[in-house]
Amino acid sequence: MNEPTVHQGLAQGRVVIVTGAGRGLGRAHALAFARAGARVLVNDLGVALNGDGETGGSSPAGQVAEEVRELGGEAAVSTDDIADSEGAARLVRTALDRFGRLDTLVNNAGFLRDRMLVNLGEDDWDAVLRVHLKGHFLPMKHAAAHWRAEAKAGRTPRARIVNTSSGAGLLGAVGQGNYAAAKAGIAALTLVSAAEFGRYGVQVNAVAPAARTRMTERTFAEDMAAPQDGGFDAMAPENVSPLVVYLGSDAAEGVTGRVFEAEAGRVTVMDGWRRAAHADKGARWEPGELDDTVRALLATSPEPEPVYGAVSVDEARR
Repeated sequence: MNEPTVHQGLAQGRVVIVTGAGRGLGRAHALAFARAGARVLVNDLGVALNGDGETGGSSPAGQVAEEVRELGGEAAVSTDDIADSEGAARLVRTALDRFGRLDTLVNNAGFLRDRMLVNLGEDDWDAVLRVHLKGHFLPMKHAAAHWRAEAKAGRTPRARIVNTSSGAGLLGAVGQGNYAAAKAGIAALTLVSAAEFGRYGVQVNAVAPAARTRMTERTFAEDMAAPQDGGFDAMAPENVSPLVVYLGSDAAEGVTGRVFEAEAGRVTVMDGWRRAAHADKGARWEPGELDDTVRALLATSPEPEPVYGAVSVDEARR
């Protein structure tokens, strides 16, 4: 392989599906897996940023597959709609038919249709939840069905699923109610699937990346810009891929049901909903007696992380 890295060989021999791999994070993941020795099925519909139509020109998935081959790796292409049950099933079958096995599924595909909630159309809500949340569920369902059959046949796999959540889903983001809801659902789905699939030899984790992609480079243009002085490009999507390769490899044995934030050179374990302070009356509360109790509980509980893009009430009134 060209361009040796510290994770070269980490995924040697594994067959990896990466959805939404035609650009941005997905492309970076596909190339990183190839450098680590994996054979890669590159999935991408080639649609515009908002999920509409084709972007024109040659297939983004085909271009990335060619890049994998230029690195000396093996690649195949899928243009299936992973939010359609037959498309997701065909995605898994393509990996099995082309490479004879499936070891890792990276769910990455998605797009944005940002609006404030009062302006958010039902179609925009449905479309974003479909591609992000349903587009995670269906590939997982069909991949896990294959791995369950393998386990029942006495060939328990060392399989990995890496999902893509977001800080918007974990903390909330103003103007992204549909996207935040989908990404929060992905975090919860990760916990459930990790608990259910473990018996079949499948580990499931999620990453919440911060990087420069089509979905962020316009909205957060200043924060996402590459440095002009040639220094460390903190927002390059390639910074996220080493964690995805690790979680998708044998090296991550025993790591499952967790959500990690990945940004620049930082990896953070995200600590989700946990029970904090509580009060137990031992009987039914009266509404009028809860004010003092709730305020006392809040006073001894950690403050929540701020919602992305939120301003205080006083600021909003200025």
